[in-house]
Amino acid sequence: MQRPTKKIVIVGGGTAGWLTAGVIAAKHRSRMPGGFSVTLVESPNTPIIGVGEGTWPTLRTTLARIGVSETDFFRECDAAFKQGAKFARWTTGAPDDAYYHPLMLPQSFAQLNLAPHWLANGESSFCDAVCPQGRICDDGLAPKTIATPEFEALANYAYHLDAGKFAPFLQRHCTQKLGVRHVLADVQRVEMTDDGDIKSVVTEQAGEIEGDLFVDCTGFKALLIGEALGVPFKDCSDVLFCDTALAVQLPYESETSAIASHTISTAQSAGWIWDIGLPTRRGIGYVYSSDHTSGDEAEQELRAYLGAAGKDLPLRKIPIRSGHRETFWKRNCVAVGLAAGFLEPLEASAIVLIELSAKLIAEQMPACREVMDAIARRFNATTDYRWGRIIDFLKLHYVLTQRTDSAFWQDNLRPETIPERLQELLLLWKYQGPWFHDEFDRVEEVFPPASYQYVLYGMGFRTEVESEALAGDASLAARAMRENAAQTQRLRAGLPRHRDLIRKIVDHGLQPV
Repeated sequence: MQRPTKKIVIVGGGTAGWLTAGVIAAKHRSRMPGGFSVTLVESPNTPIIGVGEGTWPTLRTTLARIGVSETDFFRECDAAFKQGAKFARWTTGAPDDAYYHPLMLPQSFAQLNLAPHWLANGESSFCDAVCPQGRICDDGLAPKTIATPEFEALANYAYHLDAGKFAPFLQRHCTQKLGVRHVLADVQRVEMTDDGDIKSVVTEQAGEIEGDLFVDCTGFKALLIGEALGVPFKDCSDVLFCDTALAVQLPYESETSAIASHTISTAQSAGWIWDIGLPTRRGIGYVYSSDHTSGDEAEQELRAYLGAAGKDLPLRKIPIRSGHRETFWKRNCVAVGLAAGFLEPLEASAIVLIELSAKLIAEQMPACREVMDAIARRFNATTDYRWGRIIDFLKLHYVLTQRTDSAFWQDNLRPETIPERLQELLLLWKYQGPWFHDEFDRVEEVFPPASYQYVLYGMGFRTEVESEALAGDASLAARAMRENAAQTQRLRAGLPRHRDLIRKIVDHGLQPV
């Protein structure tokens, strides 16, 4: 007898729980009169970790899909625009060592690979030669104007946000607009069926809550996928060494201080410091390897970065366990967010993984228990691939370094710490750079070939280029680079200051789509 999948129970709130609830509820809203339901159970006593403030452009699509107003999002979540990341001191460690990983594709990317032409002739940085966004960020400009409709862009963008405000914002939207049932209760135990499925969660305040599909968003505790179902955790600290973060909130000097429209990641002796600008403050933190520095030494480096304004500010110490579950969907339970795993926030991959998982669950929602295992196998294969590619991409930043000034940087170059697939790609890229080749064979790559180009060539990697092979496209490449220079000039002349646009959005709002 078929058991239809109708009762979706999400255990845990925060960004992971509420984004997942919103995506599933929005997709299946029309089924709710027929008995389909989304219930989110969260403890009234568990604080949000609330450090991850960087996102990917996918969040624009996700927010639009669940019916959120971008104007309301800016007003309520202390949000700012993010146009990419600037990596300082990663290559040589020198004061002027910096490059951008922007969010805009290189000019004419679908038709032409400009990287070989830049390698043969380039004088400016790769980013500046093929894309306007580095210059836009240098100028402190926003990626759109007040006349650009909600979620639309003149330069591609994501967001920086206050995670402590984002989750309650999503909660209000999900419960008031999307029909999500919210239960504030502490889970005391997980009840199982005879065949090994999760039957229900038993809570202290709301009793027993049964479900057909459970989504584990209980954070590092992994109450369902880890404790109840016993899915092992796959550690990857042998590849990514950083295991601790010190986080701090730094006020601006004044209400008119410029807001960076990109994440700034500055390499240190045993890790790196993130610096994220929100309208009201900067979120700053040092992600480091405790095997390569002490907590006191890490604090000294962070305080030096903060300067006099940060000498007495309180720091939060956050443990990082790099890795992910061996299986993400087991039986009738799927893990999303920190319950699925965590990697250092070097490229803001945490929220995008939540979005991609929620989207996949919503789109592949099993009609009944009988097909759930088949869907779970596909989900696991896709999700495992994504985690592996993120690990590769994060490690890429470390293996391209020329720094030898500390054991941390030296150890990152040891071949045994570099994933086999990444080693193979680095060998391939000596002779043919990343573009639309077989190494990017999935429809939804988290990091497309352009991202690899920006990091590789930003950090001084060289691909051998045969001049004869470029001859046929030389005039097209020259034209594309001229178009990029013209576009850069137009955008720099026409875009507003970042803080000015945010103030206008809060005061007047963007045009609804």
